[in-house]
Amino acid sequence: MNPLNRQALARLVASQLPRDSFVNLGIGAPTQIADFVAPDAGVILHSENGILNMGPAPRAGEEDPDLINAGKSPVTLALGGAFFDSSLAFAMMRGGHIDVAVLGAFQVSRRGDLANWTTGKDDGEPPGVGGAIDLAVGAKAIWVMMDHVARDGAPRIVSDCTLPLTATNVVSRVFTSLAIIEVTEGGLLVSAMLEGAEFDHVQAATGAPLRLAERVGMITADGTLIGRS
Repeated sequence: MNPLNRQALARLVASQLPRDSFVNLGIGAPTQIADFVAPDAGVILHSENGILNMGPAPRAGEEDPDLINAGKSPVTLALGGAFFDSSLAFAMMRGGHIDVAVLGAFQVSRRGDLANWTTGKDDGEPPGVGGAIDLAVGAKAIWVMMDHVARDGAPRIVSDCTLPLTATNVVSRVFTSLAIIEVTEGGLLVSAMLEGAEFDHVQAATGAPLRLAERVGMITADGTLIGRS
């Protein structure tokens, strides 16, 4: 069994975005979600550098160097899209106008604490918290998209974060390369698992206790969710 790759994980997250919602995609892996949002889903993608109704990545050779997302990757603009300054973009984030923000993370705790701005090491990661802190307190829902474990095999989902926090008690759902995990008052709840994965395997790769939902969906290798709406 191979963990989901980034594209399959992005497809999975895109399929779960609420219809007709305003969604911010954090820098890094979450930006790939734009490539898999269904045209008829009514999802409006927001970028903190001043774009609303962002489209998927352009085809090779059609990049516009003046049209980039907050992570400086080339993007396209969907019909009816708009540009504006950063102050307005951040007002949308801080004012509760974003329905879902999908962010990457280094760690998420059992309580939904988020650590995603520094590892404390000089390893080329973003040097400051950026807009993540504004999204963490301003978006109506925070979802995290990340590999289930770090490169060294250490769990990214932990009982208590050991890295500097972005915000506390903000994450409601975590999409990983192995599972979908809900952050609830009763703890972490596994609502879907990768096809072929066993609960014991997912638990062993997690640094906090997990529970199985009454109905557990199955995630196929291409990121399709079966058995759970």
